[in-house]
Parts: sequence; C-alpha cells; structure tokens
Amino acid sequence: MVIVKDIEVYSLCEHHLIPFIGKAHVGYIPNGYITGLSKIARVVEAYSRRLQVQERLTTQIKNAINEALHPLGVAVVIEARHLCMSMRGVQKQGAVTTTSDFIGAFERESTREEFFQLIGSNLH
Repeated sequence: MVIVKDIEVYSLCEHHLIPFIGKAHVGYIPNGYITGLSKIARVVEAYSRRLQVQERLTTQIKNAINEALHPLGVAVVIEARHLCMSMRGVQKQGAVTTTSDFIGAFERESTREEFFQLIGSNLH
C-alpha cells in the first residue's frame, strides 16, 4: 500500500464561489506499476483548482488514479473546512467536512481499516 497523506487542498465551492481548504489522503495498492509520489499530489492539485464540490473532487481523484495506474485499489479521503459554513448562513467555525471514496481492495473492511490507521483517522 502506498499512501500520500496531508496533501493541501485549496478549492472554490461552485455553489457559493467561496474557498474550501483542507487535506487529502490518497492511497493505492500497486498492481505491477507505481508512480512518482509527486504525481499523486499533482492529481489532487489539478482537480482542486476547478470550481468544485468536495464530494465530486474526492471521486475525480479516485477515478484518475484508478484509470492511470490500474492498481488493485484506490482510497481517497478529504477533510476540509468550507468558508461558506463559517462566513455565511449558519456561521459555524471549525466545522470539518469529510468525504471518502474507495474502489477495489479498499472495499474490504480490513484494507480500509489499515488505510484509516495509517492516515491517523478515526473514521472507521
């Protein structure tokens, strides 16, 4: 299992045109092919620079890595603070939105559990 965690994410909410900021954690299980670690961060960067919603961003990162590497599995978790939550409407400071998407081997509970343990999350 290869994991790149705490990748900074800066994006702009397509609903409010207000930023959301957070961290992405991306893991994959190689299937004979690996890539440079910076390429994982570049995928996160490429998709996050668009007008975006966090849910779609999570899935786009997963799909791009899956299509490029054909690994045994891909896991993506994004934890972000949405300024639309703190600046307007409900005005709740410090709320964090977490999204996740898994494919392949990460659909098994044991593999997903290992991923969560390695990224230091208690989401399991």
